[in-house]
Amino acid sequence: MKSIIYSILVVSLLLGANTFASEVNGKDLPKKKQTTLGLYLTAKEAHDMFSKDGKNTLFIDVRTPAELEFVGMTDKVDANVPYMLNDFAEWDAKKSRFKKVPNSDFTVAMEDKLAEKGLTKNDTVILMCRSGSRSSKAADLLTKAGYTKVYTVVDGFEGDKAKKGAEKGKRAVNGWKNANLPWTYKANGEKVYITM
Repeated sequence: MKSIIYSILVVSLLLGANTFASEVNGKDLPKKKQTTLGLYLTAKEAHDMFSKDGKNTLFIDVRTPAELEFVGMTDKVDANVPYMLNDFAEWDAKKSRFKKVPNSDFTVAMEDKLAEKGLTKNDTVILMCRSGSRSSKAADLLTKAGYTKVYTVVDGFEGDKAKKGAEKGKRAVNGWKNANLPWTYKANGEKVYITM
């Protein structure tokens, strides 16, 4: 029996199987937060995973530069590489905000960030956005580009909106900030995304 368990463990390690057990059940997530790989973390789990093995993990904030500037960020991330960018020339009346457009340099910038840490597409990548929707789309894009271990933070930096009570409509349910994880309003200039 011990030899069977040992063999399974060795095969799992050789195949690069994910050994991290998240408390998130992907089937319970809204469709917009689900990913092809099905690798999910809560903000707390992302913090713990990166704290334990940050050297072998790339942690990226995929929010827009404007979000970092006005909402804050955590210095735990390796960098900010926006999945979407604000188009300040066009207003989205339905969403009452500037239109967001895909960042055409996203996959190239991600490869650069991997190379800076000496990592490959087979190493662990954690993506975090505001509430888990954009990071799931970014995770699927990276999966199509050959990445094999892309996690999305399902509750994001700000968390989900409360559906009732005094906090109704506010992002007060979960997320990095609401879990009292380290963050600041002063974005780290060395980690923010700068377009050329």
